Amino acid sequence: MRSDISFTVSSAERRRLNAITANPKSPQKHVWRARIVLLSGDGVGTTAIMAETGKSKTCVWRWQERFMHEGVDGLLCDRSRPPGKTPVP
Repeated sequence: MRSDISFTVSSAERRRLNAITANPKSPQKHVWRARIVLLSGDGVGTTAIMAETGKSKTCVWRWQERFMHEGVDGLLCDRSRPPGKTPVP
């Protein structure tokens, strides 16, 4: 984990994250985000998390940081972006 990213996963958060990973109807993007946080909470290093999840270093850092600031709810919402081009009238 980066030195400026530091968090602990509470037992309530861990239960929620485990429920996300165990539910076969959970979107896969939520499952791997939850796995990143669970592994981080267990003290697993970034390189091992990358190998376990198949995600890049910046992706792992992004979701660690999002969890640190917004908790589990931050992992479940996607930020919207404005359209790249203005719609044609």
